[in-house]
Amino acid sequence: MYLDFYGLKEEPFGVTPDPRFLYLSPEHREALASIYYGIEAGRGFLALIAVPGMGKTTLLFHLLERFRSSARTAFLFQTQCNSREFMRFLLTELSCASGAGQDPVAMHEEFNRLLLQEARAGRRCIVIVDEAQNLDPAVLETIRLLSDFETPRAKLLQIILAGQPELANKLARPSLAQLRQRISLIGRLGTLPAQETRSYMEHRLKVAGLSGQSIFTEEACDMIAELSLGIPRNINNLCFHALSLGFAMRQKTISGEIMQEVAGDLDLTKLLADAAPYDASLHLVNEEPARADGSWMDVPNLAGPNLERRPGNGKPRSFVPNSRDNEALTLLEAKAYMQSIVKLLRDSRAPEAEEQTIGRIMREARSS
Repeated sequence: MYLDFYGLKEEPFGVTPDPRFLYLSPEHREALASIYYGIEAGRGFLALIAVPGMGKTTLLFHLLERFRSSARTAFLFQTQCNSREFMRFLLTELSCASGAGQDPVAMHEEFNRLLLQEARAGRRCIVIVDEAQNLDPAVLETIRLLSDFETPRAKLLQIILAGQPELANKLARPSLAQLRQRISLIGRLGTLPAQETRSYMEHRLKVAGLSGQSIFTEEACDMIAELSLGIPRNINNLCFHALSLGFAMRQKTISGEIMQEVAGDLDLTKLLADAAPYDASLHLVNEEPARADGSWMDVPNLAGPNLERRPGNGKPRSFVPNSRDNEALTLLEAKAYMQSIVKLLRDSRAPEAEEQTIGRIMREARSS
């Protein structure tokens, strides 16, 4: 791990929604304030909508921390369900004894008793439904009916629907007009501009224990802002891979050159089934000479990997790594070497001789 190498106490760019790492950009701060105000005002139905990876779940966990001592809370993310399953998930999350055999009427009665009990104790009941764009319209209608649990003076339940823009599309349907009318506040999260991206990275590094100067150069930060499209989840992935590669190369500072390598490693277009085939000419030399008996031989090439070709069809048979007195391969040579192995493994028409060559290559790699 690179934590000790960079002077960090914990992973700064993890994949879990840890509220400690929440970075409040102006839009995140505004969305949090709106939802918090809506709960305090007892508005009943609220919504939070943003594209994937913007930190909705992290923000909502942070929100629940604020109400931990004053409310009964439930966080639901199992949205591929029917109405009965949803009610069972809800009662379970609220620590109610919801038997699998309970019918919908019994579950609603139990839920109503819970709400009245919490209201008498002066506590709110807050339910957050994450990934709400996946809910069937019938389940959304069930959730709407839950808002009918109320007294003449106050709503007994505060519901927050969080999801991707598809949730807005569903709520705009005429069949869900009653639910849409009940949503009094909608929070939105926009992508981070370049300067906010840099502040986001520095915030997470500081929380993780960085006390010195920034690890990323200005050029690297600009590249991360462009490659990530300002989406925090993308920023986390890019930074994690950059720190991993920087550690492997023993580089204390992440430069633009390292970010270029990271961008290439994370480029999925190279792996698409309909993508152009790998261009071996970028990393290969010309055909090698033949032996006196007409067979073909491996010739070490000081400029890079070597290509061995079979007489007659000109198809590549194997790549061999650079052999300069057992000198370590450069990053470019290592990547080209591994790409050559992948190229051969993907060739379903390779004869048995090819498989033997691949086996030889892998044995050479293990022994090097």
